[in-house]
Amino acid sequence: MPALRPSPVPLPTQLSWRPGHFTLTRDTAVRACPGAEPAAALLRTLLAPATGLPLPLSPDGQLVLTLDPQLRGLGEEGYGLTVGPDALLLRAARLTGLLRGVQTIRQLLPPEALCDLPRQGTPWQLPCAEITDVPRNAWRGFMLDVARHFQPVARLRRYVDLLALHRLNVLHLHLTDDQGWRMPVAAYPRLTEVGGRRPESMVGPDGSTVRDGVPHQGAYTRAELSDLVSYAAARGVTVVPEVEMPGHTRAALAAHPELGNVPGRSLDVWTDWGVCDTVLAVDEPVLDFCRTVLDEVMDVFPSPHIHIGGDECPTTEWAASPAARARAAAEGLPDTDALRGWFLGRIGAHLVERGRIPTAWAESGEGLPPEFTVMAWRDPEHTRLALKRGHAVVSCDHRAAYLDYAQSADPGEPQAQPGAVVDLRAVHGHELPDDTESAGELLGMQAQLWTEFAPTADHVDRLVFPRLCALADRAWYGPAPWPGAHGRLRAHAARLAALGVRHGPLDPYVPLPHRSEKEQA
Repeated sequence: MPALRPSPVPLPTQLSWRPGHFTLTRDTAVRACPGAEPAAALLRTLLAPATGLPLPLSPDGQLVLTLDPQLRGLGEEGYGLTVGPDALLLRAARLTGLLRGVQTIRQLLPPEALCDLPRQGTPWQLPCAEITDVPRNAWRGFMLDVARHFQPVARLRRYVDLLALHRLNVLHLHLTDDQGWRMPVAAYPRLTEVGGRRPESMVGPDGSTVRDGVPHQGAYTRAELSDLVSYAAARGVTVVPEVEMPGHTRAALAAHPELGNVPGRSLDVWTDWGVCDTVLAVDEPVLDFCRTVLDEVMDVFPSPHIHIGGDECPTTEWAASPAARARAAAEGLPDTDALRGWFLGRIGAHLVERGRIPTAWAESGEGLPPEFTVMAWRDPEHTRLALKRGHAVVSCDHRAAYLDYAQSADPGEPQAQPGAVVDLRAVHGHELPDDTESAGELLGMQAQLWTEFAPTADHVDRLVFPRLCALADRAWYGPAPWPGAHGRLRAHAARLAALGVRHGPLDPYVPLPHRSEKEQA
């Protein structure tokens, strides 16, 4: 019986179905041409658990993976895939393109191919097809906040696999914040020993006075993070680290109060959500501390982009600090509010000197040096303004890409960040400005999950999926009519089920007629 035609997510740029199907059997072998060996190894590793097929390497293999640098139109990540009745050919100009094609091969197989246990009796068939596939956006990312709620490294590896399946290429780790410090720094062990623990957590939204009374802690080892980087690279995913400064630093100040603006003060790791008003001081020892931390970050993470947070930095402590006021005057700044831009400029210069790209949360990029990559999150117009200022920009519009907001108006939805509903259609409709006349470069888009309201793996899965699938489709393929995209996402649920992803709703919430909210709940 011929294989059914699947619904890939993201949708390939060009896809033409052909008659017939190709069947994987115990006699099927893989031919890896020079340079394609890592992609062949990944394909064999990913298909083995469910299929049980050996897929040995052979110069006469029917699954052919080849690199051809002359395929210039495919760029860094594009690939061509031809599935015929007797053979499969995957071609790309770069290894990364082959890695993307491997994930499409997985999606052309039955969903059971994604399981991590043998599936007996499943015909491992791919429909014959001709595919040419090139991403619309270079940056297709997902940020996971591991500071508010620690995520074990095994969970991060699982998310790398999920990103790779959806041809997303950036895992952005939010490693530090007021509520926790997860990044090991050899010169400052107290950052994780003290800053990696808090006695309890807030229950409810910002302003709540309720606490759960449950200690929360966690930190990574350097070896764990280095292994994660290698694991991700083998799947074509870059891990971008983020260490917040000069605000969102209460956990660091709990470990090292001498870095703060009030001499002799003792602080705890913050147990509230929201934005804490304690920030780093602006003297040279603090800048040296930040440079030392970032040097270790750069040793562990080879990512070109190093994220230093940068936003939501209250300046009340600087205004009250004689030392901060003196620093502002000495630097010729109009007031202590301007110290934020000065601070980020100094730290950014350190990263640039070491060949990295400083990256920060920002609204319009105002006050940031031009070498900063801006993650614009508050308003789409800010993306346009940052581009006009010459910045490279990643669009992170909170109304389309913040997955901590509720995904439906259903009263039965688990607690989420207070705010407007960000449903599946809103994520897929994430709009990017036309930057053809801008001085800057629009890199792409990224989804965010802040984890104040996602304490468990199931919470994370439900908030992230299927919305991240919608963003992946939008970021790779580009704008597409919603009915067709929605149909593909609904069909994709079978793959999520095979992967054990406990996802949120695929269909819009429709209130039942003639019933109160209480009755509907």
